[in-house]
Amino acid sequence: MATNGSTFNTTTDDYYDYYDYNYQEEMCNTKGVNQFGAVFTPVFFSIVIILSLLGNILVIVILAKYENLKSLTNAFILNLAVSDLFFTTGLPFWAYSHMYGWTLREHACKIVNFVFYIGYYSSGILLILMTAHRYVAVMNPLSNIVSTTGSYSVVACVIIWAVSILVASPAFIFTKVEQNHCVNANSYWSLWGIYQQNILFIVSSVVFMFCYSQIMCRLLRPTAQRRKNKTLKLIFTLMVVFFVGWAPYNIVLFQKSLYLWPQPPADSETVAEMCKTSERLDYAFYISQLFAFSHCCLNPVFYVFVGVKFKNHLKKMLKGWGHSNSSIRNRQSRLTITSLTSGEEFSM
Repeated sequence: MATNGSTFNTTTDDYYDYYDYNYQEEMCNTKGVNQFGAVFTPVFFSIVIILSLLGNILVIVILAKYENLKSLTNAFILNLAVSDLFFTTGLPFWAYSHMYGWTLREHACKIVNFVFYIGYYSSGILLILMTAHRYVAVMNPLSNIVSTTGSYSVVACVIIWAVSILVASPAFIFTKVEQNHCVNANSYWSLWGIYQQNILFIVSSVVFMFCYSQIMCRLLRPTAQRRKNKTLKLIFTLMVVFFVGWAPYNIVLFQKSLYLWPQPPADSETVAEMCKTSERLDYAFYISQLFAFSHCCLNPVFYVFVGVKFKNHLKKMLKGWGHSNSSIRNRQSRLTITSLTSGEEFSM
């Protein structure tokens, strides 16, 4: 591909991954974009990782200690927390890669991608099913689906993880290390990965808008419960957070996918314009990615801790920790007083 005033023709074999275009490095000045990603992405991901680990581990502990894990609702919440933890495990590697490039081996590249996509797709599928389950619970509370427990919950979770593993498994085949970057082997798999994410977002959006709009209409009826205002605010917040987080990311991904298709011959002016457009897309991609990937630490907040039951469990657990700490301190004080009165030295 020449850039000195002559035309060039690109094919799909010239591209590797939507995170890192070879043609940009060869023809466009990507130093500013790379520096932006190397500074902001690791800082933001570090915050997300800490919050996600704290929130999702806390969810798992509360469920295991206070709730019936055979319930379909609790099974969904538990698996969502596990899914978010899978997703979170990939973020430190991407943060490190943004700063120093991929210095690990190709096997690590494949495994990290595989685990990351398992978390990504399982989280999306679980959010769709949780929304549909909430819709059935409101619209038809006497349905058998609402009170499903036992083996049905296990079967549902097994299917969710099986589908997620199946969708993520091509990462073992079509991922490689190229020029110090963990990338897709060719543009065809890059396009497939992008459009898979776009389809998941579209399906999620349709389910969200349909289910929550129906729920809101039901809650606006005069016969609805008194707490409908709080519930409506929560639903509205869920929808806003979902679309603000995922819509820009998927739009930018789709726009970047257009550069992966074969391009017609172009002169230097067209190349310069492509570089400007590509640079704007890269900045937009980094920013939208930060919002989208933060869902793994927001899910515990909006899907669990806003509920009265889980807040009560959390308060009970914190009080239990407080009582245990105070009893330890009281025991230490009693031991210290006893040792002083007996004329002996005592240290805890």
